[in-house]
Amino acid sequence: MGTLGRMSAEPVPHENGDGTTPVIFRSVVEDRPGDAMAGLFELWWPAYRRWFLRDGESRRPTYGQCIRALRRHMPELVPAYERLLDVTGAGDIEARFLSLWDPPPFIAACSMAAWTRDDHPSLIRTYDYVPALCETTLLSTTFATRQTMAMSDCLWGALDGVNEDGLAAALAFGGRHAVGRGFAVTLLLRYVLEQCADVSQALEAIAAVPVNLSYNIMLVDAAGDAALVRVAPDRAPEVVRGATCAGNRQGETEWPEHAEATETVQREAVLAQALDDPAMTLDGLEHVFLTPPVQRDPAFHTWGTVYTARYDCRERVGRTRRSRCSSARRATPS
Repeated sequence: MGTLGRMSAEPVPHENGDGTTPVIFRSVVEDRPGDAMAGLFELWWPAYRRWFLRDGESRRPTYGQCIRALRRHMPELVPAYERLLDVTGAGDIEARFLSLWDPPPFIAACSMAAWTRDDHPSLIRTYDYVPALCETTLLSTTFATRQTMAMSDCLWGALDGVNEDGLAAALAFGGRHAVGRGFAVTLLLRYVLEQCADVSQALEAIAAVPVNLSYNIMLVDAAGDAALVRVAPDRAPEVVRGATCAGNRQGETEWPEHAEATETVQREAVLAQALDDPAMTLDGLEHVFLTPPVQRDPAFHTWGTVYTARYDCRERVGRTRRSRCSSARRATPS
């Protein structure tokens, strides 16, 4: 078991004259990995290769270790993984990267809340990261079992999304130093959305898959069930049932420098107050997410808000608002 060191982020490769970073949002519909995902991989692989090998190739697991981990913990995703290797023409390094087993650690910010009132169970989140390093691609796919709409990471991992049964999920870094042998949490989120119909099934799936870093996972389903799961490489998952919120801690501050830099205590307090307000509405809660301190301007924060997403579990509908932009994009699994 290792630990994360000081906070760091890769330099932004290009900025506009006003200090903001241009971000392109894409929407891709492709049931099984094919030409579209091959094109995305070609676009992003040079940057991902540098990240994957930043500590040296010997620090990364072998292909044999990667495929054994996938077959043991998420066998339902193996056919999609093998198809990804085919369509991308993956060699050894690419195959090891795409398994998302024991990748290099990375940290971010993010805020999340579950809404279960008014017969409109929903999940709202901000994704706070370095804008130039975010894929900003909405993938509508059926990799294994269920039709899923999700924001992608590392090509087929998921940052947040909703599936055809109305299960929504999102993640946020847990604010702890611990690093262990496990999967990137984004592939676990993909697995949950592909394999699970509701919160109860998702909790079982999450408990069975090891992760390499500490993360908060928010779950809401169409029946109005909700849960926050705190996962970590060095301890068992902790589950908080019901409508709740989360930033970048797992109940208490264990990494003060990260908490201060990301203002997680302030963000959590504002969201908790909003959820406790009996007069609060779903639209009102979304407005809180679009307002500081939950909304963090990328021009002034290393981990600024790249987008804000809202998933309606009954309608199986997602809406993503780009940071510092009034336009919205709606999409639903067709």
